Amino acid sequence: MEGLAASIEQMEKTMTTYGREIVIAFAVIVVGLILIKWINIGLKKAFSKLPISSARGATIRNVLCVLMLAVLVTFAAIELGIAAGPVMRFLSILTLTAIGMIVVFRPLIPTLPFKVGTTIKAGDLLGKVEATTVLNTRLRTFDGKTVFIPNRIILNDVIINYHFTPTRRFELKINILYDQDLMKAKQILETIMVEDPRVHPTPRPIVYLMSLNKGFVELSGRGWADNLKRFVVTRELLEKTKFRFDQEGIAMALPQMQVHYTSKNMPQLNTEG
Repeated sequence: MEGLAASIEQMEKTMTTYGREIVIAFAVIVVGLILIKWINIGLKKAFSKLPISSARGATIRNVLCVLMLAVLVTFAAIELGIAAGPVMRFLSILTLTAIGMIVVFRPLIPTLPFKVGTTIKAGDLLGKVEATTVLNTRLRTFDGKTVFIPNRIILNDVIINYHFTPTRRFELKINILYDQDLMKAKQILETIMVEDPRVHPTPRPIVYLMSLNKGFVELSGRGWADNLKRFVVTRELLEKTKFRFDQEGIAMALPQMQVHYTSKNMPQLNTEG
């Protein structure tokens, strides 16, 4: 009991002597950590809008966080009455070591082939990346599901990044009947693509005759559009093609097979009541 009482008495003396400094140092650490967190979030948003890779942005943010933590600990130590010289020397060595480890080992850590906001296909999953952590990636599918994918699976699988390049090629598949004017249909389809301002003039849109199928001729109109607009452009051009073909009298075809009978094998119809 005497030992416990002595410990309590010593603690009271310490709090009486250094209580103000301890409270101020604690407040400095709490407020500083909150500010560092806010700054880190702001830097993350700012870097996402800059043309730098996510890995490089993360490295810069980590280095800045280490520097800010070092400054924070220095201020807290000074408030506790510790001499600034030894603290500065110790934190300088610690900070340089931490920064060196980040710079050296960061390139050795596998990086994900996408960033937040990118539309990707991972295995059978197609959706938009909402967030990434060290362990997993949060994917929002287009039917509203939220999927968490372990990064080890992503790094070991084939990933399609639909936003990696600024432009993508689109394709308009159109089927017409054999008795329709082929050249007129090709010209109409090409004109529709060329006239749309969202379709890039280079490379120039072109129409191919893809195949001669049973009952219809398959045409393919191909052009390039901005990646983010490709889906809407494709659907609206298909709609324009349908309306224009109807106006010009070009009959579109469904997959079908035509059967022709000759007089020798024409089936006899039963006309008897």
